[in-house]
Amino acid sequence: MRLPKGSTAEDLAKLLNQTAPDQALAACINGKTVDLNTVLEEGDDIKLWSFADKEGKEVYWHSSAHVLAQAVLRLWPQAVPTIGPPIDAGFYYDFANLHISDEDFKKIEEEMEEIVKQNYKSQREVFNSKKEALQAFGSNPYKKELIEGFEDTIFTAYRQGEFFDLCRGPHLPSVGKIKAIKVLKTSGAYWRGDSEREMLTRIYAITFPDKKQLRDYLLLLEEAKKRDHKILGPKLGIFSHKEEAPGMAFIHPKGMIIWKALIAFWEECHDRAGYEQIKTPQLMRRELWECSGHWQNYRHNMYTSSIEDREFAIKPMNCPGCMLFYKSQVHSYREFPLRLAEIGHVHRHEASGALSGLMRVRSFHQDDAHIFLEPHQIEDEILRVLALVEEIYSVFKLDYHLELSTRPEKDTIGTDAQWEHATLSLKRALDRCGKPYIVREGEGAFYGPKIDLHIKDALGRTWQCGTIQLDMALPERFELEYIDQEGHRSRPVMMHRALYGSIERFLGILIEHYAGKFPFWLSPRQVRIIPVADRHLPYAQEVAKKLSSFHCEIDSSHESVSKKIRLAQLEQVNYMLTLGDQEVEHKTVSLRSRDNVVHGELPLEGFIKKIEEERRTRASC
Repeated sequence: MRLPKGSTAEDLAKLLNQTAPDQALAACINGKTVDLNTVLEEGDDIKLWSFADKEGKEVYWHSSAHVLAQAVLRLWPQAVPTIGPPIDAGFYYDFANLHISDEDFKKIEEEMEEIVKQNYKSQREVFNSKKEALQAFGSNPYKKELIEGFEDTIFTAYRQGEFFDLCRGPHLPSVGKIKAIKVLKTSGAYWRGDSEREMLTRIYAITFPDKKQLRDYLLLLEEAKKRDHKILGPKLGIFSHKEEAPGMAFIHPKGMIIWKALIAFWEECHDRAGYEQIKTPQLMRRELWECSGHWQNYRHNMYTSSIEDREFAIKPMNCPGCMLFYKSQVHSYREFPLRLAEIGHVHRHEASGALSGLMRVRSFHQDDAHIFLEPHQIEDEILRVLALVEEIYSVFKLDYHLELSTRPEKDTIGTDAQWEHATLSLKRALDRCGKPYIVREGEGAFYGPKIDLHIKDALGRTWQCGTIQLDMALPERFELEYIDQEGHRSRPVMMHRALYGSIERFLGILIEHYAGKFPFWLSPRQVRIIPVADRHLPYAQEVAKKLSSFHCEIDSSHESVSKKIRLAQLEQVNYMLTLGDQEVEHKTVSLRSRDNVVHGELPLEGFIKKIEEERRTRASC
């Protein structure tokens, strides 16, 4: 397609008839996201971002954050704007000298709608020095601090109407593309996340190109509230948190039933896949963490202690302990791939404001594995790991997608040849796997490329849980070796790999994924026996004895049968067995499932056979 000289990406969008509110939000020109008014050059590679694209949403929501800030300053001129980035769902903006409540949300929305009606165009302005930028924003201490902290010599800002903000951009061509607005919540937030700095007022909001998308999103939020693991978990007796141990979950007996089922399944899968399980210490000396690099780069997130005049740290990850285990003996290429798995208890100091149920904690268990192999084995081993991923996630009916992150632009270790071989091996394995994947250029770790596993729950929300990472740093730091086929000492390739990720977090995801209605094999309340009257208790105990290998309870309370059934359903008991005169006489049970389906009278042995099969096959709900 040919365009006149001097044409912009917006001209191209109009030519392609991509003018709807959700279309042509910004352009990607030669791999860089830019404003639509960017002039095109001969030979440019161009893609127009829509709201369906992650990059399009980021531009849309970042522009919306400016609309939010403009509305707030119209309503509260004394407020001082700081920063306002897009997030996974929507955006926020932080303000100093502002105090609002939920009652103010409506007028903020109305003012935002008024700004959108005015359909301001986004105008980009460039400052060619820090001095120029400080002249424009020096009266705002927060913007001034940001400018002084940047290494850049060129700064950009965006203007819409009377609102002018320091910003890298890009932005929507005009704010009229915003068609639906909702202010969601407000909270306190420390400036730059530092608890020693001042507290700001943060306003969260979300916008969409049409009102139906907003309605659907709000319905999703309502459903998410019903599934919130922070409410369901304690209510179902799965876990709790205590003030005496912030960020460290107490797993209750019912929760331990689920936990043990998850671990048993994990161990069964790993045994079949040829992994050996190890256990390494939680508390290890400073010298180990200096060797691994954690003491220099991660110490602020570690719990440390001084014992007998030596410094120790509780492990924030399992890798260094596994390095010591590997070094405890001489290894040969004949052992490779050597697959070492560990469910290690780790601790990381997270800011108190970041803690959230089981999703963000300070104490958790990682299902790590470290695989040692030769370079030519990388591709096949990745395929084996991906097959294990499919085996495990499919049991939970969790769909997932894969993301390949490549070498960052700077501050990496390893040679160009090592990075090229490692990245190509991951890419070839993903291509052979046949499952679609996204490439995240430059988002790999400093020590190697990686594949991230993003699972999708029943509400369509995605969670980054598992990861597969190649590491060229730790084998070098710890001087790991093996005897190769020529009898020489060589450095092994090492692969980090986690599938559940954090078991605590995975448990939280499952609570919400199932809305507390766990499949039979995971359920902590599999069967409840409900005798109609006291005279039926002896038979109830006889039935319970035959169900002793299951999680079975007898409700011997004096409530009515209907109330007992209702309670069992509220507690998400999979099956209820009602026992009355007829069942006692016939040696049968009357079966009802938690979805209130009445299956009627059936032989006890037939019921046992049914649930044995359900447990054996790990059938889903």
